[in-house]
Amino acid sequence: MSTPSRRLFMAGAGGTAVAATAGAVPAAAHGRPGGRRVRTGADIAAASGWSTLRGQKVGVITNPTGVTADLRSIVDVMHESGQVDVVGVFGPEHGFRGTAQAGESEGTSVDPRTGITVYDAYGAGPDALTTMFRTAGVETVVFDIQDVGSRFYTYIWTMYTGMRAAHRVGARFVVLDRPNPIGGVARGPMMTEKYTSGVGAEAVVQAHGMTVGEVARYANRHFMEEDEGGRLADLDVVECTGWRRDMLHADTGLHWVMPSPNMPTADTALLYPGTGMFEGTNLSEGRGTTRPFELVGAPYVDHRWAERLERADVPGVLFREAYFTPTFSKHSGAVCGGVQVHITDAAKVDPIRVGVEMLVALRALYPDFAWRQDSWDTARPYWIDKLTGSTRLREMVTAGSSAREVMAAWRSELADFERRRQPVLLYPGPRRAGR
Repeated sequence: MSTPSRRLFMAGAGGTAVAATAGAVPAAAHGRPGGRRVRTGADIAAASGWSTLRGQKVGVITNPTGVTADLRSIVDVMHESGQVDVVGVFGPEHGFRGTAQAGESEGTSVDPRTGITVYDAYGAGPDALTTMFRTAGVETVVFDIQDVGSRFYTYIWTMYTGMRAAHRVGARFVVLDRPNPIGGVARGPMMTEKYTSGVGAEAVVQAHGMTVGEVARYANRHFMEEDEGGRLADLDVVECTGWRRDMLHADTGLHWVMPSPNMPTADTALLYPGTGMFEGTNLSEGRGTTRPFELVGAPYVDHRWAERLERADVPGVLFREAYFTPTFSKHSGAVCGGVQVHITDAAKVDPIRVGVEMLVALRALYPDFAWRQDSWDTARPYWIDKLTGSTRLREMVTAGSSAREVMAAWRSELADFERRRQPVLLYPGPRRAGR
């Protein structure tokens, strides 16, 4: 039995080579030229011939981002290697093969390529996922999904639900780690217990600044005791090599595979922890366009928003006056005025500040601006509160607080989160919290 969070396949800063055996991925298949070479946990595990999974009945939680360096699904590679007994695949939001839109899944079926049963795990709580694991006969759960670093992106909570279900069936849990594409700096407000939901199930800050492997270690250390009465006895992280906390996706040399239909680029991911808050407003967040979370607007918005934002001089971005017509979601078929957020210096972007500055300016300019109400939850009627973790941001923006005042309100809880996450971090580099 391992320690609760043993790390596997450790290498020095330069990334010592692992001998390639069955299931290995060609070294030449790594990402685009010019980027620093980062190897994902999946590539490290594949190069070892999947030795860490041999002799076990394996259930895989993954989606189209769970690929080896040659962009093949880890499930396909495991199956064809003959080294891994995959007894079930568990698809999150958007599904295993990625055919479903936001808030949808693919359903339970047999995968035609591999003949493996794919279970619909989207929205499944620990009880339902426990039943799925038992039905499939899972002994080891593997998680491999590219996260985008935001608390309200649902994949980390799918992972945590999988951890809870693994604890109940006595299964081992293995994370094939991937870089956080927006870096290792933590930013934003903390989730509070009253506002937990599927877009923020536990107390982490809005941009957690961790890889999924680090999130798993944090959850095992801080949440499992209360939720399940004990930690996972066997949690393993197959670490990336070559990644540092000051690296963004463009620095890794890895290809960008869309984690969901509305996350088309790494720039989208970098802005998402801030512009994702517009899901909680009556503005279009750009769904139904080719630039979701970069284009934001509504029929009542005009040129004044872009002009005011440019005067705010937000580091790393420019705001261009823009007009667009969403093809689906909010304001479908209507011409929206608004802005496109252009990244000019990715290293300087604080996505939470970008989003807060945009909200503050909107509230000051447009009487038609409103917070989106959740008709299904009368006790917590505002979706923005679930996204930001409390009523505080909504109330401060509504009251006319400045962006600086809004961001100062969570400084102490962010510092506390930074202190609490230090023991679980796996990768070197800056560990200073953002604002």
